[in-house]
Amino acid sequence: MASNPATVSKPAADAGAAQGPAQLPKAVNVAHWKEELAHNDWCPGCGDFGILNAVQMALAETGKANHEVAVFSGIGCSGKISHFVRSYGVHTLHGRVLAFATGAKVTNPDLEVLAIGGDGDGLGIGAGHFVGTGRRNLDFLYIIHDNGVYGLTKGQASPTLPGGAKPKSLPAPNINNAVNPLALALSVGYTWVGRGYAYDIKGLKELIKAGMAHKGMAFLDVFQPCPTYNNINTKEWYSGLDRPDKQPRTYKLADAGYDGIVKDPSNAKEVADKQAQAFLRSQETEKLGLGVFYEINLPTLGDKLRKAIPAYSTTPPAKQAIVADGGRPGFDVTDIMDEYSLKNF
Repeated sequence: MASNPATVSKPAADAGAAQGPAQLPKAVNVAHWKEELAHNDWCPGCGDFGILNAVQMALAETGKANHEVAVFSGIGCSGKISHFVRSYGVHTLHGRVLAFATGAKVTNPDLEVLAIGGDGDGLGIGAGHFVGTGRRNLDFLYIIHDNGVYGLTKGQASPTLPGGAKPKSLPAPNINNAVNPLALALSVGYTWVGRGYAYDIKGLKELIKAGMAHKGMAFLDVFQPCPTYNNINTKEWYSGLDRPDKQPRTYKLADAGYDGIVKDPSNAKEVADKQAQAFLRSQETEKLGLGVFYEINLPTLGDKLRKAIPAYSTTPPAKQAIVADGGRPGFDVTDIMDEYSLKNF
């Protein structure tokens, strides 16, 4: 497996399987998606384990082959997830996971792309890419591990830690206000917005499947307890064990009768109402909803490219030859080089 940022790993074929992408079998068992050769050094009890298991379970139920999937990850504890999934994996640069994933999806629209990163990676240094990706409405799922701290660098406050909060890793209360990931996603154009919980693996698996199946840009925020540095938002806290009534802080939106799906995208009032109710639900603090907050079907960037470039449907960049006979470049840039030569200025 790849071990350095911005490196790529390839899925290994099962023992005895014929080589070549066209001959690889569908990976319908969870074991087929587990990369056993990768060393996992996440802390005991970390919510990352739940997210990893949910991702592997969801991929197994898609019926896809390993080579049909590419997992892109950012920098941080969550970034190691691309090493643990038996698919193509790209461990990218800090805050740039969406840029890498965008390039892969546009180049190879048939590839199932998963982008995964932490709240600091995606909403701090990567916030600009988060906004731009929502505007483009590509067709892949972005999962954020939301734990309120930078776990890999010893627990500094991440963009989702509330102002005034003081986990044990901070010498003083956080002086910055928190970013609301769901509200931000709603405001910049994500067409599927959901939230899950790392310790609800079965529920999270279903949300991952739904986000992957959505035709458009999907965003899934996942509450991910960090037992090492965040002693506020713990498993016990989400379970409500600190409350007198012991009632959990999380609830399923579907159980509350919530419906965030836009039935008629051409109905401006319905769109506005569904966005407004999703925004209000995202502001809840006493009870934290899990499920799909908002969903709408709109033309994707791929749809627009196919309309503008007819050949894109049959020969996207990934299917175009890059070399001609004899190993020579398949594209002649002589005319372009001559046009912009210094001798012309």
